[in-house]
Amino acid sequence: MSSITSESLFEREPSATMVTPKPQPRVSERALDATTFFLADVADGLGPFLVIDLTSRRHWSSGEAGLAMSMMLLGTVLSQAFMGAWIDRTKAKRALIAVGSLIVASTSIGLYYFRSKAEIYGLQFLTGIAVTIFPPAIAAISLGLVGRNRFPARAGRNEACFHAGNVASAGLAAVAGWIHSGGVFFSVAAMALASSFSSRWIRETDIDHRLACGADGLQDDGPAIPLKTLMSDSRLLRFIAAVVLFHFANAAMLPLLGQKLAADRAESASSLMAVCILVAQLAMIPVAILASRMAISGRRPVFLIAFAILPIRGIFYTLTDSSALLIANQILDGVGAGIFGVVALLVTADLTRGTGRFNFVQGLTATSIGLGAALSNTVTGLIVDAGGFNAGFLFLSAVAVAAALVFVTAVPETVNPAT
Repeated sequence: MSSITSESLFEREPSATMVTPKPQPRVSERALDATTFFLADVADGLGPFLVIDLTSRRHWSSGEAGLAMSMMLLGTVLSQAFMGAWIDRTKAKRALIAVGSLIVASTSIGLYYFRSKAEIYGLQFLTGIAVTIFPPAIAAISLGLVGRNRFPARAGRNEACFHAGNVASAGLAAVAGWIHSGGVFFSVAAMALASSFSSRWIRETDIDHRLACGADGLQDDGPAIPLKTLMSDSRLLRFIAAVVLFHFANAAMLPLLGQKLAADRAESASSLMAVCILVAQLAMIPVAILASRMAISGRRPVFLIAFAILPIRGIFYTLTDSSALLIANQILDGVGAGIFGVVALLVTADLTRGTGRFNFVQGLTATSIGLGAALSNTVTGLIVDAGGFNAGFLFLSAVAVAAALVFVTAVPETVNPAT
């Protein structure tokens, strides 16, 4: 196995002994639709709703509430790569989703009733670990269910279901919050329980677990390639560099827009931000499906659209203060994010074919992206303090241009025409 070169990781053909997955029964794919839909409100935990509760109902300081959010991020960053590696090795992928969902349901209820800071921080850390299960487990089950030929369509369908779930969960949270002060905590718990239940309807016998971890192309029952060999592949490293730069540019844009709205329109900022998020999520649904179809013949041209849109979006924020135009600009966010969510996963699957490390690389990439996103918010905040909101948006646009250049010059097409 040590004789594998960095070039061969991208060019390996499936082994002759591998059995192509049969067309799968509808029940498993429909159950996967439902699971992905319900996970939309679970995968990010309570997010800003927890901050609002901590600062208003419990009168925590902004710093204390921010630390609670950081504890979730810490749990996520520390466990993503490990969780991906575990999902590569285990056949209990459905059980992991069910257990992770139950953990999030329990922590959501606990976050409403528990009072001490130590308890809140601990629950947030546990939530951060639990949510790292969902992206690689859903991707692994999807690939194992439908095979490589149908994986682009399945990835697009997953992304569309996820964003549809985000829209539905926003409405559910609004209604639940109107009924009860802790309604949002219970709505997240309800979605988590629903995702746990629906995941059990995915049939274990329908999943090809070797294909699910990208082990097609390895000898039957052979081990995954060594991590040293995997991490020596320059094309994989260049891909990770490009997507980290993309998220460095993207992560701070929406929060920065929120700060700008709060400064200019304090009374309506929350409502405008909610509309911005809703517009982006709605745009992501058809874009994800379209991107999955376009990416069948080639990932690179479709992905380039997302990289090209990002600097345009950042510059546009500096050109207008019109609420209508700022909201309309979120359509570009929906296009970029809809493409990224699908095509980045497809590229990862391409690059890890024949390695047995598909889900580990997902976790490693997510960890790198998370660290880049955290750094983005910090650096952009310092630039805004020194030069204002437009300086922050222009800085992020410049980083987005750099990300596009890295992608164009360093990341190759990953579709193998022979497969």
